[in-house]
This record gives sequence, C-alpha cells and structure tokens, in this order.
Amino acid sequence: MEAYLQDWLSLLLRWLHMITGIAWIGASFYFNWLENHLEWQNASGAIAGDLWAVHGGGFYFLQKFAVAPKTLPPTLHWFKWEAYFTWLSGFALMCTVYYWNAALYMVDPGMADISAFQAVLLGVASMALSWVFYDLLCSSPLGKKATLSGLLIFGWFALLAWGLSELMSGRAAYIHVGAAIGTVMVANVFFVIIPSQKDLVTALVEGRSPDPAKGQNALTRSRHNNYFTLPVLFIMISNHNATTFGHGWNWLILVVISLAGVGIRHYFNVRHLPQHNRWILPVSLLLLLSLIVALAPEIQRAGPESKTASIAEEVVTYPDTAAVFPVIQTRCSVCHSATPTFQGISAPPLGIILDSPEHLEAAAIRVLQSTAITRTMPLGNVTAMTLEERELIKQWYAGQMRRP
Repeated sequence: MEAYLQDWLSLLLRWLHMITGIAWIGASFYFNWLENHLEWQNASGAIAGDLWAVHGGGFYFLQKFAVAPKTLPPTLHWFKWEAYFTWLSGFALMCTVYYWNAALYMVDPGMADISAFQAVLLGVASMALSWVFYDLLCSSPLGKKATLSGLLIFGWFALLAWGLSELMSGRAAYIHVGAAIGTVMVANVFFVIIPSQKDLVTALVEGRSPDPAKGQNALTRSRHNNYFTLPVLFIMISNHNATTFGHGWNWLILVVISLAGVGIRHYFNVRHLPQHNRWILPVSLLLLLSLIVALAPEIQRAGPESKTASIAEEVVTYPDTAAVFPVIQTRCSVCHSATPTFQGISAPPLGIILDSPEHLEAAAIRVLQSTAITRTMPLGNVTAMTLEERELIKQWYAGQMRRP
C-alpha cells in the first residue's frame, strides 16, 4: 500500500510541477520577448517604449515605463506564485522520489561509499551553496561584468555537475544540478525581483522617486533566469534517458547540452537585434549533433553484406536467451515484472516487463543500454549484478543482432 500511495503522490506532484513550471517559464519567455521587442524609438517622457501585438482575435497595445507611472493603478498583476509553486512542488517531488528511497535512487556504491542520509544532505547542501555563490558573485563588482559573471556562473554549475557525479548516482546528480539551478531561479524571484517590484510600488504610495538601480538589478536577475530555463528543462526530462546520466562522462555531457541550451536561448533573445550573430544557433545545434554522434552505441546490426568477416568471427558463438534469462530473473525481474516483489516498487518501471524470455528479447536494446553500457540498472545495483553478468548480456545482444 505504501508503494501504491507513493506512486500516486509522485504522479500528482510531477503533474503539478509541470503545470506551474510551464506557467513560470512561459511568463519568463514572454516578458523577455516583450522586453526585446519594445519600440524604443517611441519613447517619450516617462514611457521607455511600446509594442503592438495581435493574439486570439484581438489587438493589444503595451507600454513600458522608464521607471514607474506617476500614480499606482487600481489593479496591478504580479508574477511570483508560479515561481514559488514550481520550486515547492519540485522539492516535494524530490523528497517523494529521491529522498524517500535515497538508498535506491541516490547511492551508487560504485561511485562513493556514502550513506543514504549523507547523499540527501549533500543534495540539499548543493542547492543552498549554489544560491550563496551566485548571489555573492552577482552582488560583487564582478557581477557588473556580464560576460565574466556569466562564465563564472556556468563554471560553478559545471563544477557542481562533476562533483555530484563523483559522489552519487548519475540520475541523482543530474536532478540535483537542476534543483540547484531552480533554487537560484526562485531565490532570484523571492529575494531580488519581487522586493524590487515592491519597492517601486511603495515609492509610488509614499510619493517618492523609485530607485532605478533596483529595477535594473531585478531585470538582470530575470535575464539570468531566462538563460537557465533550457538546461533546467532538459534535466527535468533527462531521467528518462540513461544514455546521458548513465555515461561515464555524464557530467561533461550535461555541460555540453547546457551550453547548447544557453546558446539556443541567447539566439532567440537577440535575434531581433541588427547584429544578432546568426552563427549562434547553428553552432549550438552542431554541438548537440556532435554529442549525439559521439554517444552512438558501438554495437551495430550485422547485415547480409557482412560476408567479408574473418573466419575467426564467423565461428564465434554467442550466449542465447536461455543462458541470459536466469540472470535477468535474479537481477531485474524483482522490479520488472507484472507483479514486482521489490519493496517500494508497485509497478514495473517504464512499463518494461522482463519476466519471460519473450519479454527479454522484445526489450533487448533497453536491457543492453541500461545494464551493460550505462550500467544504471539495477538501481544502485541493489541486486548485485556482476561485471561478468553485464558482459554476458552484451555478448548475448551481439548474438541477437547477428540472427537472420
């Protein structure tokens, strides 16, 4: 019953996290687009720029004030709860999926000898330390140097990805890098952006001139959040692809994908400018393509044309399914069966069932990828699959690919 309730809690929290995340990131994309497309030549007096738009069958006219209007309007819309609930639902999901079963999802005996509690403590600390480093950097003189501070921020998260990947499972390392970035984003909203907006409102109520520096600081942090979005979105979906987090160079893969994501986001942020550096988008896409090629599996299907194979290769015998299935039964079927017997698992993960030779052959590529190439399964190697068994699976798959 506990596993059943945990599954439902995880599903509902994931749904909530996705809904609020869409609302928050959608607002971020829209307001950055709005900022970048204002007609600045129409500025006059207190108006910094304006914009005409059409959507949903109607026209809209928007204006941005250089600092603030002379009087406070009766209705003022704020954008903050989307950010808060995205982080709260994400942290609740983290507790439900990762911290609840830390020994299964976070600890990897092959990486470091740490306990489940230490892994959780490390994960929480990575979020807090990331905000402290980021905020101190942005508040320092270096924060005024956009390019340098951007490189240092990216460098911090690259270092964090490497450090976490050396201490916990790749899946947990990825999600905690994402959580650390998300923590910085929501802390920007809570500690900088919203207080700056409240100061503007208070100044209008009190009849004093607002401090334009606070507004500029809030705009800078908002832009940082905008550049964080694509790496965070990738990390949110990455736990479904062991090719990335399960690779021996998983941290570097995350760095490369994040760099491409930042490049893509930058292109769309500046493409309206006269000098918008068109090369940014193709270079970012080429970076992703290069990574895909570099990670391509080594084992290829042997076709009829492989008649030039040497005599030695032709007489090689490969283990058949009957030889491999007992390994799968012992190491994998406790979770991947119609009725899992492993504590905390109420349904086969990803719907993959391996409780018969036919099911095993149908899921051959997934079994190879997760057990013999990335070695992300069994989770935390809780069923103690040996290197010899992983090699057996690799040889079995090679034989499967050579079947007529």
